[in-house]
Amino acid sequence: MTHLDAVVAGGGPAGAVAALVLARAGHRVQLLDDGGPGRPVFKIGEFLPPAVRPLLADLGLLDGFLAAGHPVSTGTYAAWGSTRLHGRSHLFDPYGHGWHLDRVRFDAFLRDAAVAAGAELRRAVVLARVDGGPVVRERATGALSNLSARWTVDATGRRCVIGRRHGIRRRQDRLVAAYAVFPDGDPEARTLVEAAADGWWYTTLVPAGRLVAHLTDADLVDPSLRTPQGFRAALSRTVHVRRRLPGHGPASTPVPRWAPAHGLRLEPSAGAGWVAAGDAALAFDPLSSQGILMALHTGARAGRAVADCLADEGRTSAALADYTAFLDGIATAYRSNHAYAYDQERRWPLSPFWGRRRAGDQPLSGLA
Repeated sequence: MTHLDAVVAGGGPAGAVAALVLARAGHRVQLLDDGGPGRPVFKIGEFLPPAVRPLLADLGLLDGFLAAGHPVSTGTYAAWGSTRLHGRSHLFDPYGHGWHLDRVRFDAFLRDAAVAAGAELRRAVVLARVDGGPVVRERATGALSNLSARWTVDATGRRCVIGRRHGIRRRQDRLVAAYAVFPDGDPEARTLVEAAADGWWYTTLVPAGRLVAHLTDADLVDPSLRTPQGFRAALSRTVHVRRRLPGHGPASTPVPRWAPAHGLRLEPSAGAGWVAAGDAALAFDPLSSQGILMALHTGARAGRAVADCLADEGRTSAALADYTAFLDGIATAYRSNHAYAYDQERRWPLSPFWGRRRAGDQPLSGLA
């Protein structure tokens, strides 16, 4: 039995930053990450907006991040509301440009920072939280261990291993992403977004090549989209995205992968001895381009909330209330922006995909 102040379940951006904050506050914390051999060479979620600069600076990570040399993102192109392509540059953004992330390398950078601050990295995956501590399975041996910890941070992403046992997860819609990475393509660095009758597409550069993704609702997916031929056929019907892949045909199209992409909120997102952060607490539609930024923000705030509770048990209720209010503010702004963005596309009045989103600000009501 290992006695800890806190265990952070999940070694992505939210979990690594939470562990970093807790370690710097002087607490004994273990960061659980099911890493090592077999870790994917590509991870979806590849854009970091300019607004991350102040947060990284506050965490003491900005210089190290800039030195890593992630490719610069100078803006976006979008065909949204019409077939005409509109550009948006970061030139006049007060924080400068954004970045196309190498997610595997970025996540490792954050975990290394947490370890340097004093967190213990443990190669294990959390299975449950029992009697105040998480039950974990060691990656190397498969052995089960029960950790004794005063607090647990659930940063297990959409799996929400701990939080789902304590709260209700409200799903916004049925959005899913079908995506493929092509080894080469147009070198244009700006992300391109294009609306279509049954959803929308985006393409961007990633270290492995060019990522192309189609977003639609799970119940509207054409079965052929699960094959390289079907994915390429759907891609060929786009106006702009297909032009980023000159020379690629069905034979060179990879088998598309799939990922959930719907908005999601856990209620409550914190309770006695636990808090959720990142996608476990609040997940965004990729159209927002804010997923990693919010993972970093919620990870930092979750770490600070737990540190406050550990420092003074009398402040627990207030600290958790402050954290919940922080998440509420983000969720409210997200819903408003989400409704506004989708309302700008009105070319397909009979499309089920767009009709569902023209209903206005969709509440997070469907249970997940």
